[in-house]
Amino acid sequence: MTASNPPRDEPRIHLDSTAHIMNSISSQLAGRLRLVPPIGRRRPALPALVLVAHGSRDPRALDTVRALTDRVRGLRPALPVHLGHIELNEPLLPDTLAALGDTPAVLVPLLLGRGYHVKQDIPEMAAAAPARTRVAAPLGPHLLLADALHTRLTEAGWPATMDAAMRRSTAVVLAAAGSRDPDSATDTRRTARLLADRLGVPVVPAYASAATPTIGTALHALAARGRHRVAIASCFTAPGRFAAQCAAQAPWLASAPLGAQEPMARLILHRYDRSLTAWSAEAA
Repeated sequence: MTASNPPRDEPRIHLDSTAHIMNSISSQLAGRLRLVPPIGRRRPALPALVLVAHGSRDPRALDTVRALTDRVRGLRPALPVHLGHIELNEPLLPDTLAALGDTPAVLVPLLLGRGYHVKQDIPEMAAAAPARTRVAAPLGPHLLLADALHTRLTEAGWPATMDAAMRRSTAVVLAAAGSRDPDSATDTRRTARLLADRLGVPVVPAYASAATPTIGTALHALAARGRHRVAIASCFTAPGRFAAQCAAQAPWLASAPLGAQEPMARLILHRYDRSLTAWSAEAA
């Protein structure tokens, strides 16, 4: 009998089919791998955002800046956000920067104008950090800061509408910490003008220390002009001794410190973004 053998081309068909499948898998895999950038060409991680608070012996201040830090994280979850203090509270800014290691960082001062801390203390601490750092502008002056001040006044009882007679007797004292640096006073005056544009009544800056006029002097000057209904707008990030002393002098109403409002968190991110854009432009 003649042995039955398989057709001579059957192995060829099987091998050709296997090769086709393997080639197809390889092509698809290569296509997917092309979508993943090589490690050397991956976009570097964004610099960390470090909120720089002054620090206070009042425990409410630490609670406030922590809440504000959390609010910033909530608005931009992918961004690493950290907190550091100039003095009095932990973590201190040098410790925060040391913990970041070689991660670059943008430092946003939780201060409302230029002064010694913005010009000297924070840049010196940043320069000693192990990684590249950049110090952003302080939070004031800015329209978002005026928004936050307006909100706090409204919460304290500022009327939604006023007639002409009421406007003639009403004013606001913008109470700030004070500084010997003239740039700080310039920034506070600009914030006062932004708030005055919003409210439609005069807003006079005054200071808790180190600058003039004092709160009392500003109140007397306004009373001499027929402005007897005067509110104190607290231009402080968090509760503390100065904020309490200023509020206690209010002849009518006083707003709470700015705290962890959304406009404050948005302003912090705005300062971070502006600083990051300038940093990128300089590098380019």
